Amino acid sequence: MLPLSRHPILPRLLRSLAILMLAWLALSWLVVLVLRFVPPWTSAVMLERQLGAWVRGEKDFRLHQHWVPWAQVSRWVPLAMVAGEDQKFPYHHGFDFDSIHDAMDAADDGKRLRGASTISQQVAKNLFLWNGRSFVRKGLEAYFTLLIELTWPKQRILEVYVNIAELGDGIYGVGAASGSYFHTAPAQLGPAQAARLAAVLPSPRRLHVDRPSAYVERRANWIQQQMNQLGGPGYIEGRVPPRPRR
Repeated sequence: MLPLSRHPILPRLLRSLAILMLAWLALSWLVVLVLRFVPPWTSAVMLERQLGAWVRGEKDFRLHQHWVPWAQVSRWVPLAMVAGEDQKFPYHHGFDFDSIHDAMDAADDGKRLRGASTISQQVAKNLFLWNGRSFVRKGLEAYFTLLIELTWPKQRILEVYVNIAELGDGIYGVGAASGSYFHTAPAQLGPAQAARLAAVLPSPRRLHVDRPSAYVERRANWIQQQMNQLGGPGYIEGRVPPRPRR
């Protein structure tokens, strides 16, 4: 009997696995490259929500989303999302290691583990992955985050994020949200409306833009203050230097 290392099937199997891995890496990068220029027609999170509605028999569920180009989105919207979710977005490379360290310190002190995901990580998860906290999903999230940061400019990351972020049950992106909640075009949204949209993240099914709780109102006011302190829409274009970390 041949030793396992000399078994004729093993080299072919390893070669096949290597080819499959290289093909997957090439295909995943090609998809990310194409999406730099082509609007995604859906996302993994939207598909997961739609499938869940079918499985649970939610016959009245309707998914609302339509793509709005960057030029037709009020700059207050991406600024509000950066102010509320990821204030270092213009200056990091996909991961905010300071926030990750702070979250781990808080967990070590017995506090609830809070998220430290950047907007780039959220785009990677929303576009390609599923909800959950497994190590496999986090590893894939890191991989797609690196691909996105290497392939897309920051403006494209924000453009995709404001178009696919869940802003209500079945409402995805600023195009659907602006019409549903404010009956106006995305380009006409002001800072207070943009802050209200950002205030429901990351729990848009529990928190409501159109029926804001006291918490949402407080968070929206805080986000508006942060938008002003960051220096306005110029911040998301990298024209305003980051504030020193406190």
